[in-house]
Amino acid sequence: MWIYGLNPVLEALRARKNIKEVYISSGRHEKFFLIKKETESRGIALRIVDAAFFNERFPKGHQGIAVKVSEKGYMDLYELLNIPEKRNEIPFFLILDCIEDPGNVGAILRSADAAGVHGVIVQEHRSAGLSPAVSKASAGAVEYVPVSQVSNIKHAISEMKEREITIIGAEGGLGNMPWDVDFSVPAGLVIGSEGRGLRKTVAEKCDFVVSIPMRGRVNSLNVSVAGAVLMFEVLRQRVRKN
Repeated sequence: MWIYGLNPVLEALRARKNIKEVYISSGRHEKFFLIKKETESRGIALRIVDAAFFNERFPKGHQGIAVKVSEKGYMDLYELLNIPEKRNEIPFFLILDCIEDPGNVGAILRSADAAGVHGVIVQEHRSAGLSPAVSKASAGAVEYVPVSQVSNIKHAISEMKEREITIIGAEGGLGNMPWDVDFSVPAGLVIGSEGRGLRKTVAEKCDFVVSIPMRGRVNSLNVSVAGAVLMFEVLRQRVRKN
């Protein structure tokens, strides 16, 4: 699998152990010194190639740098759910209900890393997987946020509830104000798909539903923006309580 773009490549260099070569454009690269430092410290070959190498392989935004790596693996659900206990922290998970756009998934992973999410759960079908486009959109955060891919997120939710994790769904205009819900408890936040929101069968498994209040004329937020708002409300409550 290829990873392209400056920040995704730099984070892959810092986080992965199996990288052998980095490809960089023969044109001037403003962060060349930083890339050279990372590759030299790891004993990784730096290959200088012409611009056509990137234009033939990647969409716009490659920034003239790429690395080929083994595909990032998914974490087993049970291993993922054990992360908070190992860190002696209150569980905080994110469940993505059939979000299909790689850009949205990448942006959500970037916010999840910043907000201290322990792990993200995605469904195998009708969902964007861990692709190069997701890595690019996450600005490298995909290297640090554990992701579990499951065949059925409703079963994963049931497993979480058995562990006394409160499941909180996000749905436009239907639920509690986010700050009226106690996010300081072990929590799993469910974000619905673009356009359709939460599936009815998933919403029925939630303990609470929250909605972000809005006063503008456009009565919706991009799913990654809405997810970020709610993730940082969780973080706000937990920081304030501590």
